[in-house]
Amino acid sequence: MTGASILVADDEPQIRRVLRSTLSSQGYVIIEAKTGEEAVEAVRKEKPDLVLLDVNMPGIGGIAACREIRESSDAPIIMLTVRNAERDKVLALDAGADDYVVKPFGIEELLARIRAALRRYAPGESLPPFVSKELTLDFENRQLTVRGQEVHLTPKEFDVLKHLIANQGKPLTHRRLLQSVWGPEYGEETENLRVVINQLRKKIESDPAQPKYIRTEPWVGYRFQPPRVSVTKASSRK
Repeated sequence: MTGASILVADDEPQIRRVLRSTLSSQGYVIIEAKTGEEAVEAVRKEKPDLVLLDVNMPGIGGIAACREIRESSDAPIIMLTVRNAERDKVLALDAGADDYVVKPFGIEELLARIRAALRRYAPGESLPPFVSKELTLDFENRQLTVRGQEVHLTPKEFDVLKHLIANQGKPLTHRRLLQSVWGPEYGEETENLRVVINQLRKKIESDPAQPKYIRTEPWVGYRFQPPRVSVTKASSRK
């Protein structure tokens, strides 16, 4: 996506300077923010195509800023964090982040993540709406209705659900889902997928502990299986 705009939100001037220089040389337009509040305001005003958001910033912080950004923008968000703990990754993904990169990171790795995120948000083929007794998903307008109530999905939740529904009835491996939704550079980041699946189940299943729609395929991955509708045949007259 040549000429895409990227918001770099980090309180460290050196990191902003390095990212500004590197990303500008790749043809990206750079917007900067030093705090969580500045990042939220920059998204509202500038509408960047992608957000690089540091977790540890003054003010409301990266996680809270991510949640606020998600209220008004579907742009991909990549979190930058110095911590590699599972809890921090879960918090970032729960807040609506698409991905995370642990500092210190290689610039080639970051560029690959950025390219993958921007490719995933390019316009793609549309699917006809999915309609069942409890769920309706309008792919074109990205609207989900569950038992008559509209439910908000983060961009990553929407992408995972869309891919599952497009392949309904088929077991999809963790690797296939990761590479289809996150990009070909992925395959081992099963924690990302597990968090998104858990969030989806909370939003669409009447009992997330006993899912009817998103089934787990042990040691393989997941499968979207709409509940079967039982049909009672009328007894034939003699």
